[in-house]
Amino acid sequence: MAIKITDECINCGACEPECPNNAIYEGAMDWRFSDGTDLNGYVVGRNGHSADAEDPQEPISDEVYYIVADKCTECKGFHDEPQCAAVCPVDCCIPDENNEETEEELLEKKEMLHL
Repeated sequence: MAIKITDECINCGACEPECPNNAIYEGAMDWRFSDGTDLNGYVVGRNGHSADAEDPQEPISDEVYYIVADKCTECKGFHDEPQCAAVCPVDCCIPDENNEETEEELLEKKEMLHL
């Protein structure tokens, strides 16, 4: 499953540079499928979100850092554990029960993001 950031986030920013998929964004910041990935053209994410890879998308949170589930692979294929959770000083990076995926699905997503 993807990781999510709870509203207990203190906006320290420690998680953002750790993400190999650039799936973490500061609150109120637009995101793009193309940010930190090899995606281009029209993209349909595993969670059904679709857009041109270069088009800015609405922030998921205006208050705290957030993780785009369509880009989160729990660091599978890069690290042994989610790096955001490993560095978070307040333990607010937790599994997202609304975006459950198998290890195989997460690795497929990683391959999609990094052609």
